[in-house]
Amino acid sequence: MTSDEVISLYESVAQLTDQMLAAARANDWELLASLEEQSGTYIATLRNLEDHVQLSEQHRNRKVEIIRKVLEDDRDIRNLTEPGLRRLSALIQSNQTEQKLLNTYGMGG
Repeated sequence: MTSDEVISLYESVAQLTDQMLAAARANDWELLASLEEQSGTYIATLRNLEDHVQLSEQHRNRKVEIIRKVLEDDRDIRNLTEPGLRRLSALIQSNQTEQKLLNTYGMGG
């Protein structure tokens, strides 16, 4: 793998996180999950191959720019998704508590 290919992979991850942010803003959770899976594939490839490639200073600087953008997008995605995840968790907990009460008092199905 060349340094240009490494940067290209990082740019692909940045494009995917940008699309993930758009999906989160649109509440398109299926698309978000699909894009997250694709991003994970690129990241796994980078982890496996990047250590074998020497990046020039220009490429290292570009890599840092891209990582900053990806982290910003990730933060924004978390800010959009965490409230819904907390509500879902509370609903699941409430349903589990209700089921335990029904089972305890002999009314469970």
